Amino acid sequence: MKIIVLNCGSSSIKYQLFEMPSQQVVAKGLVDKIGLKGSLIKHEREDGAKASLEGEIFDHKLGIEYILGILLSEKYGSIHSLEEINAVGHRVVHGGERYGGSVRIDKSVISALEDTIDLAPLHNPPNLDGIYAINELLPNIPQVGVFDTAFHQTMPKHSFLYGVPYSLYQKHGVRRYGFHGSSHKFVANKAAEFMQKPMSELKMITCHLGNGASITAVQNGKSVDTSMGMTPIEGLIMGTRSGDLDIGALFHIIKKEELDIESANTLINKHSGMLGISGVSSDMRDIEKAAEEGNERAQCALKMYQYRIKKYIGSYAAAMGGVDVIVFTGGIGENDWQTRQNSVSGLEFMGAELDITKNTGLRGKTMDIATENSKVRILVIPTNEELVIASDTYEILENGLDQL
Repeated sequence: MKIIVLNCGSSSIKYQLFEMPSQQVVAKGLVDKIGLKGSLIKHEREDGAKASLEGEIFDHKLGIEYILGILLSEKYGSIHSLEEINAVGHRVVHGGERYGGSVRIDKSVISALEDTIDLAPLHNPPNLDGIYAINELLPNIPQVGVFDTAFHQTMPKHSFLYGVPYSLYQKHGVRRYGFHGSSHKFVANKAAEFMQKPMSELKMITCHLGNGASITAVQNGKSVDTSMGMTPIEGLIMGTRSGDLDIGALFHIIKKEELDIESANTLINKHSGMLGISGVSSDMRDIEKAAEEGNERAQCALKMYQYRIKKYIGSYAAAMGGVDVIVFTGGIGENDWQTRQNSVSGLEFMGAELDITKNTGLRGKTMDIATENSKVRILVIPTNEELVIASDTYEILENGLDQL
């Protein structure tokens, strides 16, 4: 069964074509700068053949037409007919409270997702654009939505509610939802396999660290708390997002800077975080280089970033009554050994002891980087959200399910 996985962002589409159930990646690529000058598609086939094509890609529908075209092309293609495509799996950021698992997409699901746009105004519209485009281009192909929020639907009410009037939760769904669920689910399962123990026996803290970042407490295989909230702003300091911020401080900024709501939203989403603190970049590599050269703001930004990670790890260990495994994943978690080292330094009191030699220089490889005597295992596990989407899509279609 061939399944295309689509991850539609505001101006991009990441895609992979899987052969299931073998999990073979037949082709993958990126459509970038949709609706902007310099639009292009970068494509790579299983045998390593690569292509980079520029064109005027005005919207997501046209971007998906480019994807299908290159998959069919004689020079770079991997299929001979669109009939070889059996399904499309979509990454959908926000499923609200309605979906606690992946679901086959129909008109009622699309309607429900349109109702959640207010909860994820930056993410759900482009996710829906991808669904609309497939409906037009491949109208007879089944589609499955895999939600970033689904894994966190197991959180208890005392974890996901905010200290605001309960009526706001009832009327407007104001609560913690959490994100990066596919990644947290994937690495938690891989950690259990690595430990050769069932998920039901483990207390894990999974750290997905990338330009967007979140930490999740996984107890007995279930998410019981997570750092992102109703939106992806809350929690850790991120590339351009502020993370945890006193609401009163935001009101103060709005008043002093005379900002409207849209400008305030842009400030904390796109101009804050590591970019706003360092004044250098949102890219950790640039910030670390500047810090090494003596840039004090860059040095401060790194300390703030790592301190926030450590604080969440400690709080989740307390909430679960201990921890067996700490997992690092995501672009920074998998590749930045300095962030890993400084984020767990000082946690020896709770049994987490890092092996400096194993950790230093490690990039993108599954490994236990704790010392032999460490009571808490510290793992680096590369994430694979696309594989989660492909696997869920396959399971739903293979078993004739509407929802997992």
